[in-house]
Amino acid sequence: MSDQLLKVRDLKIGATVYPPGEKPHDIQIVHGVSFDLAPGKVLGLIGESGAGKSTIGLSAMAYGRGGVEITGGEVWVNGRDILQESVKGLRALRGTEVTYVSQSAAASFNPAKKIMDQVTEASVSQGKFSRADAEAKAVELFAKLGLPDPENIGSRYPHQVSGGQLQRCMTALALCPEPDLVVFDEPTTALDVTTQIDVLMAIKEAIRDTGVAALYITHDLAVVAQVSDDIMVLKMGEMVEYGSVDQIINAPQEDYTKALVSVRSIDHEEKTPTDNPMLKVENITARYKGTNFDVLNDVNVELHPGQTLAIVGESGSGKSTLARVITGLLPPRDGRIEFSDRTLSPDLAGRTRDDLRELQMIYQMADVAMNPRQTVGTIIGRPLEFYFGLRGEEKRKRIKELLDEIEMGDGFIDRYPAELSGGQKQRVCIARALAAQPKLIICDEVTSALDPLVADGILKLLLDLQKVENVAYLFITHDLATVRAIADSIAVMYQGRVVRYGSKSEVLSPPFDDYTDLLLSSVPEMKLGWLEEVIANRKMESAGN
Repeated sequence: MSDQLLKVRDLKIGATVYPPGEKPHDIQIVHGVSFDLAPGKVLGLIGESGAGKSTIGLSAMAYGRGGVEITGGEVWVNGRDILQESVKGLRALRGTEVTYVSQSAAASFNPAKKIMDQVTEASVSQGKFSRADAEAKAVELFAKLGLPDPENIGSRYPHQVSGGQLQRCMTALALCPEPDLVVFDEPTTALDVTTQIDVLMAIKEAIRDTGVAALYITHDLAVVAQVSDDIMVLKMGEMVEYGSVDQIINAPQEDYTKALVSVRSIDHEEKTPTDNPMLKVENITARYKGTNFDVLNDVNVELHPGQTLAIVGESGSGKSTLARVITGLLPPRDGRIEFSDRTLSPDLAGRTRDDLRELQMIYQMADVAMNPRQTVGTIIGRPLEFYFGLRGEEKRKRIKELLDEIEMGDGFIDRYPAELSGGQKQRVCIARALAAQPKLIICDEVTSALDPLVADGILKLLLDLQKVENVAYLFITHDLATVRAIADSIAVMYQGRVVRYGSKSEVLSPPFDDYTDLLLSSVPEMKLGWLEEVIANRKMESAGN
């Protein structure tokens, strides 16, 4: 085993579940997975939610979170089976030989401690380095990872740096003890494409320069293709396919892998605008209470019946703030909103019941958008009671019709949100919005938390429902692949302003403004060497300027 840093054999992982109203029972999460990882190599673990990616990654530290337990197999690190290690031995392993980078750095860092203290903590407490040496190593990593002011950024608190910078700080934390293996668990999923490309390149260069081995966990095949040597495709705890990046991308063997490679191949024909727009956002300027700067500046967009306007831009560009203004949750300082030939009250409290009914919203996180104590039937039925006064069998019949529309069926009517998958939860939120019979639905990043295959299904469902219901969508996203799939028109936002606006064909055709060009060039492509090509082009452009 000397030639392999990590050797996993017949790994089995399970857990005990406690369903409401049922007896607890054991389930199997990972079913006998085996693989090897050599020093200095990167293995990508890819698959949808529930595939077992993170669970397998954490097994490299002999760890199971949330009641998950390793029930069988072997996990060898540096020539020893760590499943046989003592508690003391595992403590020595974690944070030195094997380290971990989580998906959300913001949730993982202690907000009350300075970044430097947290980056160096494991190295010092495990006796790997002295405090001074650990800090010197951290500064070196900050510089290597492209962080600004590497000598001083460690003196800041987590909230004083951007999301992309904090994710790079977490990578520095994982690399500081000079580990043999790093587990990267969806490290760029929560980032905008412009930030993601910088973090990806920083991670790739850090892996190359330090010679560390890595497990890279993600559900985005285009991303994992840029940093991995090999890819293991997982589904429901089983290995579907294993091969080099080139083989998996260019010659996948299994149907599931082929589906992952071809995801977002929706062919949506752009529709011609009608004469009269349904929604007109005119000269909107807005700021949040207690602040002295505008987060929206003179925003103007239109949306026509039965069409989709995509609002695209990075975090902080004003996309969701615009949605809050349109829904009346944030009254603007200036401007007005015309909807269905009437001027909407700037404040939610001043809007009529028809205003509320005809303008619905679907949120990014379905988990927190539904009451966990209510059944699917109750959740969908509430708008039917509130807006139309439906009761009893009449209401139940309409709920069943809506469940059929979202392709779930009435078998789900008495289930609770905890009994649904991520995609099913989002479908229920769509049904709840449709129950009000709206003219416009604001979709706020509704697919960003979903796996590509699940997200693809949701997008196809929304397009199908649009044809049937003639509902318009205001689709907020930072995912250009989604925009290409569903939009009729696009507004690109940057720092609270609309910097490019028009039909999809116009916005996505050159010549581009600098920001739109940056956005489009930052969308990961499913080809080898894409990341290096983009970085090289940007360096040439910078040198030319």
